[in-house]
Amino acid sequence: MTHINLYNIPGLTPLTLFILVLWVIPWKGWALWKAAQKNSVWWFVALLIINTIGILDILYIFVFSEKKIKSAK
Repeated sequence: MTHINLYNIPGLTPLTLFILVLWVIPWKGWALWKAAQKNSVWWFVALLIINTIGILDILYIFVFSEKKIKSAK
């Protein structure tokens, strides 16, 4: 069984991890808040489980949550 040692990844230092956490938490919180307010259960679950360093969260906030469903006339 192989073991991944995070300290062997180039550029991954405790400071880098701290900066990544500071970047991800606000985006994740905002995206989850918007998904909850829109009752988007599937988006909420996906955003909660999938970690893309904020990319999916940002896309949801600015792209997917802004799409409006056109009502049939």
